[in-house]
Amino acid sequence: MQLDKIREEKLKQYSFKNIAPLKDMVDNLPKFRVDSVKFADVVEIDGEFDNKMIYQVAKKLMPWRKGPFRIGQTFIDSEWQSFIKYNLLQKHIDLTDKLVADVGCNNGYYMFRMLTQNPKMVVGFDPMAIFKIQFDFINHFVRSDKIIYELLGVEHIPMYEKKFDTIFCLGVLYHRSDPISMLKQLKQGLSSNGEAIIDTFIIEGDDEIALTPKRYAKMRNVYFIPTIKALQNWAEIAKFKDFELLEVKATDTKEQRKTEWIDGESLNNFLNEDGSKTIEGYPPPIRAYVRLKV
Repeated sequence: MQLDKIREEKLKQYSFKNIAPLKDMVDNLPKFRVDSVKFADVVEIDGEFDNKMIYQVAKKLMPWRKGPFRIGQTFIDSEWQSFIKYNLLQKHIDLTDKLVADVGCNNGYYMFRMLTQNPKMVVGFDPMAIFKIQFDFINHFVRSDKIIYELLGVEHIPMYEKKFDTIFCLGVLYHRSDPISMLKQLKQGLSSNGEAIIDTFIIEGDDEIALTPKRYAKMRNVYFIPTIKALQNWAEIAKFKDFELLEVKATDTKEQRKTEWIDGESLNNFLNEDGSKTIEGYPPPIRAYVRLKV
């Protein structure tokens, strides 16, 4: 199927009864005066706003997974303190004048942070309409002309109209039932000297193996959790030439926790009482951050 046809199909989400009112609400926001935008740990936007309206709209767009954001008096305290991950990676990347993709971009928090490095353009890929509407809500105030948001997934990267200098794919690989095919798709989307920055769950150990859980931390869509050596093997099979381990970090309840801006449970509900194992008895979440080069 041609990419434009796929785009048309994805747009049908906007007619869903739980999505259409949210899109209309954001599309019809008045154009407030914006005085300043700061892309720091909190994406902060100040100006002359109807603070009650902004709070009400933001609450209707729940759940907010990535962030945090502050628009006027409204502080969106997202489930993830996403600046912890971004700050971990920031020292390893240079996006100046580069064409960048963020695969699984959610509401665009990382893309807004990337603007401080002056990329040529950032293209976000995420097939979920609610996240696109959250992005549109934030960008209504940011008004960036350097970000494009596509309702597409990683499988559409190879057929995309542009090749990227840097592709971020954070927290996606373990959700794919064929991780090697996904790595190949990322590689096909890169320019001749391009790089992919990924993070994924890992298990500790020196063997070239992967955990294959039926459910992990209450998630049914976690398919493979490799050791670092197994992850490196996957990258080599996918024909990446260089594998660089950037960071290894455990996910803790400072980084991911329940707030009033999400529904349901968060990390503390997914672990046992002392946090030493997942609720299913597996090792707790540890992430490896790696750079892959073509």
